[in-house]
Amino acid sequence: MYTAAVLTVSDRSFQGQRADEAGPLAASLLEESGYRVVETALVPDERAEIEAALIRLADEAALVVTTGGTGFSPRDVTPEATLAVCERLTPGIPEAMRAASLAVTPRAMLSRAAAGIRGGTLIVNLPGNPKAVRENLEAVLPTLEHGLDMLLGGPADCSLLFSREKQPKEL
Repeated sequence: MYTAAVLTVSDRSFQGQRADEAGPLAASLLEESGYRVVETALVPDERAEIEAALIRLADEAALVVTTGGTGFSPRDVTPEATLAVCERLTPGIPEAMRAASLAVTPRAMLSRAAAGIRGGTLIVNLPGNPKAVRENLEAVLPTLEHGLDMLLGGPADCSLLFSREKQPKEL
């Protein structure tokens, strides 16, 4: 079982003007998929605060997912904060999420979500809309464990992954 953390980026939720529905949904979907969610956090759309939270959460979890701040609004800076703290990019993850979402809405092409690796942690941006959180996370969840296996020293040979029994992993 891998550990995960969820970071919601939203001015309105941070200020108590709107309930955070996206973060709890992401945490629930991760738990249903076998992840142990070690923390959920909420920050405003402030790049420095997002970066600080991502760095802190990357020290605590193998997977960090963010919700919110991936659109075109001037305050949407989650991708920039993510790229600033990551050492390596994983462009296939947001590409897969956008492709899956395009089957639902043409607005998916407007997502600026990013994903990357910081140390031994994978960071993935999700939209802030709960419906889009579900669509995007469900599109990549089946493959993320394989990525984490490779990142954290598990079997790198795909044929081994398909032939071995799934054993719980605690990090």
